[in-house]
Amino acid sequence: MSFDGFLKTLGDLQAHCSTLLANLTRLQPNHSFPALRTSPPWARIAPPARSRPMTVEAIEERLEGIPVYALSNASEEFLLVSGSSSGKNLGLFCFNKDDAEALLNQVTLIEPHARLGSKVVPIALNKVFQLKVNGVAFRLIPEFSQIQNALKEREKSGSASSGFSGVPVFQSRSLILKNENKRYRPLFFRKEDLENTLKSAAREQNRLNPTMRRGDIQVATLEDVIKEMRENSASNWDDVIFIPPGFDVSDDSNEQ
Repeated sequence: MSFDGFLKTLGDLQAHCSTLLANLTRLQPNHSFPALRTSPPWARIAPPARSRPMTVEAIEERLEGIPVYALSNASEEFLLVSGSSSGKNLGLFCFNKDDAEALLNQVTLIEPHARLGSKVVPIALNKVFQLKVNGVAFRLIPEFSQIQNALKEREKSGSASSGFSGVPVFQSRSLILKNENKRYRPLFFRKEDLENTLKSAAREQNRLNPTMRRGDIQVATLEDVIKEMRENSASNWDDVIFIPPGFDVSDDSNEQ
């Protein structure tokens, strides 16, 4: 898919998710988001300039069109999961639809009365990443395979760890996207999508046997990135674009 095609599809997904959320969400958002302390060592396209941090609205625009999957009951309300250890109900948003389907199966096995009318629905991430309701803890559930990928990349960079906290996002120092006169830093939710884009970009530049340089793929958490957007100069993040899982935007990419 070309970058222009990606932008069109992204717009269609944004409209679809907004319609679903209008019927589904009956919870009030609150401007809070859990964040980790380590700043992501992202590559820069241009030197940062001093300015105000990004607004909540600007961050939401960056997250438009990123689908997550929630459980809905027959009344089109969030189907919550009991959290026995915390005493709170859990509202879970999965990045993988199959994970959400498996979760729904488990919930309906435990609570058979919840089976009738319950389903998995897609929701745009920008509509739910700030939700906060008394007695309910909302959690983003990343794909397990991407947690494994993130741990492997950190091990390669010399930052081995036995665990990974947060939703991993992947970037390459070698890759930017161009659309007309604009340049973007793509952040991927799946390492495989980044690798496929890098390979396609290399083929387009007649590099038949591209090799990945050490440290070429960087990994951080979505929570860290959002924290940086909210606390640091907005100009540091004007060129960031989040790539939904499964998207190929290689036709308009450039490997440096």
